[in-house]
Amino acid sequence: MSVESLAQTVPVIALDKVQAVALAVATYYFGVWVKNRIPFLAKYSIPSPVVGGMTFAVIMSTLEYFGIVRLQIDSTLQTVLMLAFFTTIGLMASLKVVATGGKLLVGFLLCVTVLLFLQNGLGIGIAEAMGLDFHYGILAGSVSMMGGLGTAAAFGPYFEETYGIAGGTAVGITAATFGMVAALLIGGPFGEWCIRKYKVKTPKAVSTPEPELHIPEDMETDIVNPGSAKNPSFTDEIMKASAIVAICMGLGTVVSNFLGQYITLPAYIGSMIVAAVLRNLADMSGKVQIQGKGLDAVADISLVLFVTMAINSLKLHELMHLALPLVIILAAQTVLMLVFAWTFIFTAFGRNYDAVMLSAGGIGFSMGATANGLANMQAIAEKYGSSPRAWLIVSLVGAFLIDLINAIVITWFGAL
Repeated sequence: MSVESLAQTVPVIALDKVQAVALAVATYYFGVWVKNRIPFLAKYSIPSPVVGGMTFAVIMSTLEYFGIVRLQIDSTLQTVLMLAFFTTIGLMASLKVVATGGKLLVGFLLCVTVLLFLQNGLGIGIAEAMGLDFHYGILAGSVSMMGGLGTAAAFGPYFEETYGIAGGTAVGITAATFGMVAALLIGGPFGEWCIRKYKVKTPKAVSTPEPELHIPEDMETDIVNPGSAKNPSFTDEIMKASAIVAICMGLGTVVSNFLGQYITLPAYIGSMIVAAVLRNLADMSGKVQIQGKGLDAVADISLVLFVTMAINSLKLHELMHLALPLVIILAAQTVLMLVFAWTFIFTAFGRNYDAVMLSAGGIGFSMGATANGLANMQAIAEKYGSSPRAWLIVSLVGAFLIDLINAIVITWFGAL
């Protein structure tokens, strides 16, 4: 019996868009429950959406593979949540904050931008050498490495629809999950090796509190007396942030439709552009503040639900023919990251303590997420002391600057 005829005989469970969100919530909290009971998952900061979503995806993929049952999930609200998350990234793109990083920030941003091209070039080279469509190399390149789970979940469906890449979302998310684990395993030890081998001078403090991200005073969010006119309640902050995000998403669709006449881009690009412009106009006016816990909450909630829904929908059995090539590409990406961190970050930035911290942080977000980079840096800081400048630069570059550049780079590579 052919695969097509088998698919037609398998019973189907169809979930509408509301049920899809409910399922995402359930699998997310299942992941939280499992993560709290397995120390390894907490130690290496494996996200709860990955724990719960991957467990569910494995079960459903197994059932579908053996012809027992097949799940169809309406992804309408997944797309909306994706737009919301990347809109919040655009709203964080403040040139005023970026300016506080100085020349070192610009140099570091240029450095990791070069890494984007190397990750994609390496992935494409190995994929084509093994007879695969080169788009798989991009998905296991900067889409999942530099981009992490959010970008992988966004570009996976985009590659599937635009270029007909079967299992694109599964490849991206699987590679991103590997990258997160690898980044936490090698980031701290690499920093330790650099300090010992090159006898790097470190701050004398043995134990320091977590460095804070210092931003201009006029941009700070005053949360001392919530509920007053000057200090709105958390509900007010979330409502304000949600309204701004919704407006940017609406205007962003107009921008995306316009750009779509000339170039194929991911759906969220328009919203991200509008959000970035709005943020900087607000900064220049000095009368409106677009930041704070409300925006953070909208970003976190939309990301958690969007990524969980994407993972729930994975067809992992479609990866069987890609297992060996994917392992080879990811192993090569790990080697590339170590070599790049040593030559282009640690060495190029002076082999000092700031360079050590930039290397450890760069490994973290270049193979996983900004949180991984900061976790690597904090582990080193607890032993050798803090590096506030490196903390600021990694936060700014990893949190939003490289995401904007990565989206353009991925789209360019995909259209080659």
